[in-house]
Amino acid sequence: MSGFDGLRVLALESRRAAELGKLIQTYNGVATVAPSMREVPRESNQEALTFAEALLAEKFNMVIFLTGVGARALLAVVETAHRREEYVAALRRIPIVARGPKPVAALREIGITPAITAPEPNTWHEVLRALDEAEKIPEGLRLRGARVAVQEYGVSNPELLAGLEERGAKVTRVPVYQWALPEDLAPLRSAIQSITDKAVDVVLFTTAVQVVHLFQIAAEMNLDGAVRQGLGLAVVASIGPTTSEELQRHGIRADLEPSHPKMGFLVKETAESAFELLRRKRERTASAG
Repeated sequence: MSGFDGLRVLALESRRAAELGKLIQTYNGVATVAPSMREVPRESNQEALTFAEALLAEKFNMVIFLTGVGARALLAVVETAHRREEYVAALRRIPIVARGPKPVAALREIGITPAITAPEPNTWHEVLRALDEAEKIPEGLRLRGARVAVQEYGVSNPELLAGLEERGAKVTRVPVYQWALPEDLAPLRSAIQSITDKAVDVVLFTTAVQVVHLFQIAAEMNLDGAVRQGLGLAVVASIGPTTSEELQRHGIRADLEPSHPKMGFLVKETAESAFELLRRKRERTASAG
């Protein structure tokens, strides 16, 4: 087989839709990319400004950055009320934690090197594990009693917040931006119909919010049950554990996670395994039926 070799591949990517579509075609897939989300600034930036004021007043012992886009968006908000130099100086006074390479890159743009960077696959599990390891080091970071700010993205991460609080931290959420449905829902509705019509062989999920929005619109169309059935006959590929957990919340088990949580690895490794995964999955479904 040569990659997807003509399999019908659906992706729900928005920001990098064109790039993902070309990647699928490179591996000989018949690509459909239906944007499922758009990134919008929060209508009110009050939470971010309140965070900045508290940070400058030295009221935090640690800041955790979860995304690069969010780190940059937070800086843009802060700069509407404070000088960048003051903000950077305040961050340098305390330990900074980054969830992965993207927030690390955004922080380095302003001269900040995180004290802790969570390893791959860069989920909340790795953030907490890295903090636990740091606590074992003499003079290391301590969470008990620490005032910790968490820069959020899209939707809140209750597991991370709960994990920090269980370790004794006093947590402040800093929501900077949120995900909205696309303004044009026609491509997403069409994709949902294709899934229910069993006209899709592979579905690629590159973020948990895509799962949320897929089932939100499917429910509005009274097709959420049919979508579950359709995904039961397709290969479901997830970028990583956080997305897989969201799929599980909706009753879907991911068939594949790539060796690295990156789009290129996701497409390549799914293309290499899709035919065999699809054969096994459909045989199991037929036997169960």
